[in-house]
Amino acid sequence: MSDGSRPAGAHAGTPGPAGAAGRRAVVVGGGLAGVTAALALADAGVHVTLLEGRPRLGGLAFSFQRGELTVDNGQHVYLRCCTAYRWFLDRIHGTALAPLQNRLDVPVVDVAKPEGRRLGRLRRDPLPVPLHLGRSLAAYPHLSLAERAAVGRAALALKGLDLADPALDTQDFGSWLAAHGQSARAVEALWDLVGVATLNAVAGDASLGLAAMVFKTGLLSDPGAADIGWARVPLGELHDRLARKALDSAGVRTEVRTRVTSVSPNGNGSWSVQVPGETIHADTVVLAVPQRETHDLLPPGALDAPERLLEIGTAPILNVHVVYDRKVLARPFFAALGTPVQWVFDRTDASGLRTGQYLALSQSAAHEDIDAPVATLRERYLPELERLIPGTRGAGVRDFFVTRERTATFAPTPGVGRLRPGARTKAPGLYLAGAWTATGWPATMESAVRSGVSAADAALSALGRPRPSHLFAFEEAA
Repeated sequence: MSDGSRPAGAHAGTPGPAGAAGRRAVVVGGGLAGVTAALALADAGVHVTLLEGRPRLGGLAFSFQRGELTVDNGQHVYLRCCTAYRWFLDRIHGTALAPLQNRLDVPVVDVAKPEGRRLGRLRRDPLPVPLHLGRSLAAYPHLSLAERAAVGRAALALKGLDLADPALDTQDFGSWLAAHGQSARAVEALWDLVGVATLNAVAGDASLGLAAMVFKTGLLSDPGAADIGWARVPLGELHDRLARKALDSAGVRTEVRTRVTSVSPNGNGSWSVQVPGETIHADTVVLAVPQRETHDLLPPGALDAPERLLEIGTAPILNVHVVYDRKVLARPFFAALGTPVQWVFDRTDASGLRTGQYLALSQSAAHEDIDAPVATLRERYLPELERLIPGTRGAGVRDFFVTRERTATFAPTPGVGRLRPGARTKAPGLYLAGAWTATGWPATMESAVRSGVSAADAALSALGRPRPSHLFAFEEAA
């Protein structure tokens, strides 16, 4: 990048969209929130510059090379109810690369049971809510008959909660479950099975408001809401390559390896964004970076209590990667009980592996393991996989490694709702985006995309720009 000062979007060789009429925006951060905001603004005719400090787009949903493998830093899934992320996939022409199940079907293996009796399934029937899960719950072998009946009663009580009630955010989900007759076994074998993966916290550490949102939306809103989708290609193919292609086509100037050092108002309604060697001027700025980085970039007065951003905690996710010398698992994924292992995914085809099999273990809320040495994790998890997957016994381990995201998500603790800011700030022309903002969702890809839409919508309203109608089609679908 050259020294000097230039307006956002003013880069040689890439004309802005027709009718841009001088309106310019800078989006700071190239994760899903930032890419969404940039696309939405550009689609409305705004000249956009997207600045990302890393050498790639995609935020924490990215890929890297390890020898012949293309490795995702962590296993990411989405649900049919994630209408904003589905819009995002469609916008970058990636829908076919991350298909959804035709119908929810989750194999659940309980290692504590005798072999031959370990497998249960959570799946839906083509029936109205809540009957769509009735047969699956009635036959679920990992709970007693009394526990299954109690789960049904708790689900109906959950369905009756008002998600707009702020009091829900002050309570923890675990206490609510206990008060509604849920045993420790029911919490482990059902509520945490789903909740830990979506909230990145066990029930006792999670806000009732966020937990209720997850279960009401995913399991109790529409029969197909919880159908699972995941990328059949590396995440970098979607969130970096295809996202960059979509940005380029929209006329967005995208700069990676570009760290923003300051964001400041000019006093005339415009903004200056400082990066090494350059000042970029804009009419509007979207900060789409983590909460602590946002706090450091906020100009004085932008939020009433900016220190609240620093009170939003974080939660870790550990991913364990194992490459075997032969095929050991027939199904694409499963969840586990009675073991430290949570979810196991087959990543062989997506990684480009030609011989053997590559399994990825996704370990949410991994506070105990996140800093453990690789050798310790190997000693812990390989024997667990042998207990869970008979095919691993006698198979050779060609590679074992881990990826760690110590601050993978915001912590969904009781009270976090009051700390999450909306898209608008008190500084005209400055907006916030990120999965940690007040989207109503936990820290998911869906929340990130929704935040980018909210920030773009607020900015377009202030700029007097009509918002692209296709951008909000997912709200009607929801």
